[in-house]
Amino acid sequence: MKKQARHKKKQSYKAVARVLVTLLILITGLIAYYSIRGGDRTLLMVFHSEKQVADTSGAWNLILVDRDHYIPANYQVELTELSNGKKVDSRIYPELQQMFDDARAAGLALFVREGYRTTKEQQQIMDDRIKEYENRGCSKKEAKKKAEEYVAIPGTSEHQLGLSVDINADTSKCSSDAVYQWLDENAYKYGFVKRYPEDKTDITSINNEPWHYRYVGKDAARTMKQENLCLEEYLIKYK
Repeated sequence: MKKQARHKKKQSYKAVARVLVTLLILITGLIAYYSIRGGDRTLLMVFHSEKQVADTSGAWNLILVDRDHYIPANYQVELTELSNGKKVDSRIYPELQQMFDDARAAGLALFVREGYRTTKEQQQIMDDRIKEYENRGCSKKEAKKKAEEYVAIPGTSEHQLGLSVDINADTSKCSSDAVYQWLDENAYKYGFVKRYPEDKTDITSINNEPWHYRYVGKDAARTMKQENLCLEEYLIKYK
C-alpha cells in the first residue's frame, strides 16, 4: 500500500511538472510574439541560438547581411583599389566610377570615405563608438546598444562584402546636402540604393545614413526607388 501511495505521489508530481512546463512554454511564446510584433528585435535574437548565415546561393548583388544574417566565414571578394586607397568589390567598380564621373560633371565634389572593411576593422569601429558613449556617461550595456544603432555588428556589415560605400562631400567645394540630394535622386540609375533611409529604420535597425550606398544592380535599384522599398522589403516581395 505504501509503495502504491508513493507511486501515485510521484505521478502527481510529474503531472504538475508537465503542466508547469507547458505554461512556461506558452508564456514564453506569447512574450516573443508580442515583442516581435512591437518591433523589439532584442528578444528575437535571444531565440537564435546560432548565427544565421547569409544566403549566398542567389544573385551576388542581392546578398542580405544584417544583424540577423552573418557573412559566411569562407566569403571571398576580389577587390579593386580606388585612387584614394579605399577598396570595393571589383564587380561594382565600373558603375561606381561612372556615377562619380557624372556627379562631378554636375559640379559636385565627392569621394568614397569608406569602402571594403575587414572584420578586424569593423570591430575597431564598434569598439571606438562604444567607448565614445561610455565617455559620455553611458553604462557599457547602454553604450553597446547605442553604438549598434549606427554601427553594424562585426560580421554583419555590408562593408565587409565590398558592395557598399560611404560617400562624403569635399565641403570646401560643395555642401554635403547637395551630394546627398544628388545621390538620392540619381544613384539608382547606376545600381546603387540608399541602404538605410530614414523611413525604414524599424526594418533595417540602423538609423538614417544618407551617405551609405549599397550596390544591388540597376534593375533592383530601379524597382526599389520606384516603390520605396529597402532591401529587406524587396527580397520579400520579389525573391
